[in-house]
Amino acid sequence: MKVNQRTTFINEKEVQYTHIETGSPVVCFMFSGAGYTYEKPLFYYSTMTMLQNQYDVVHIHYSYGQDVIKFPLIDITKIIVNDVNHIITEVFKNHRYQETVFLGKSLGTIPIINGLMKIDMNMNSKMILLTPLLKFDSIFEALLSSNHSTLIVIGDKDPHYISRKIQEIENKTNIKIEKVPKANHSLDIEPFNTSKSITVLENVMKRIDKFLKYNSNSANGCDSS
Repeated sequence: MKVNQRTTFINEKEVQYTHIETGSPVVCFMFSGAGYTYEKPLFYYSTMTMLQNQYDVVHIHYSYGQDVIKFPLIDITKIIVNDVNHIITEVFKNHRYQETVFLGKSLGTIPIINGLMKIDMNMNSKMILLTPLLKFDSIFEALLSSNHSTLIVIGDKDPHYISRKIQEIENKTNIKIEKVPKANHSLDIEPFNTSKSITVLENVMKRIDKFLKYNSNSANGCDSS
């Protein structure tokens, strides 16, 4: 396994990414949240789950200040999508991957849902969305119009957990939702409970692993469970 730290320049802005190579024909691109970075539990163990399945992994280390985060969603989307597309293109110039997985959390689900899902070459890619920002109507509507094989994980104490929207998404056969009772936007249990939060983390990783394995052997989308 090789771990390469790389730097690229996008419109004179420096953006770093980490490319973990196992020699796999499959790569998972990961997109962090605003303050939820790759060393935190959901990403650390998601990375381990990908490596366990012998996938290559790319962590994109974008960083946006509060001035950008306060922009309208359409402007935030353009900025992040431009950055991640540049790096994805750079990775594919040097590697011939046969399959692609995209995994994002919170802010990191924006470029997946409002960008990558709308590109034809990604039609067969698997999408893993941890705590997507369903309060935004454009995010919700893009999910409803998507035909991608998708796994969503969200806690029912997350401010972005909106029952009406969850129910509509659940009607789509290509999207499966793992709803976590009493979990917040970090998928930690409220009121704070360490052992239960660790159990949730374990269950989320098992669900991701099941999603990856099932979709590797099925042309019909997600597991129906």
